[in-house]
Amino acid sequence: MRADAARNLDTVLHVGARLLAQDPATSIATIAATAGVDRRTVYRRFATREALLAGVYQAKLDASERALDDARLTEAPVAVALHRYVEGVIPVIRRWSIQVLKPMMNMDVEAAARSKQLGERLDRFIQRATDEGLLRADLPPGWARTLLDQLVNAAAENFPDLAAAPAADLVVDALLRGIGRS
Repeated sequence: MRADAARNLDTVLHVGARLLAQDPATSIATIAATAGVDRRTVYRRFATREALLAGVYQAKLDASERALDDARLTEAPVAVALHRYVEGVIPVIRRWSIQVLKPMMNMDVEAAARSKQLGERLDRFIQRATDEGLLRADLPPGWARTLLDQLVNAAAENFPDLAAAPAADLVVDALLRGIGRS
């Protein structure tokens, strides 16, 4: 893909994600105009709004998968992998903040299956962290993963001016050591 075509696609996907999160009925013509491209450019790549949504989901899932891969969840020491994951996924969440679209993504069979696979990878990593003693084993099932997800989302969405590395420091510290006084 030519560099300008790749930039246009990236812009269309990001604008589409933002506008469709605000209003799922947003037209492709509106998305194209906001992205600064001709609507025919969008229609050549995405014949329908649903196809554009599928493109948004795949782009977000691709970025999430890269963050998981780069963290080396099965090879790196747990604390290092955890920090790498958090530092890598915060920009993904900031760039692809499509929480409003998540229920619609779950209706896309391919995207839902891929999202589930990525979640299972993270679940296995959390189990590894528990098995290696970095996380408490006496917590209810899913507690540590839910807490991690909430901390990461809070850092990404509520503190947009905080760079990913220091945000990851705070998330990892909060997850591994908590915020209470012992």
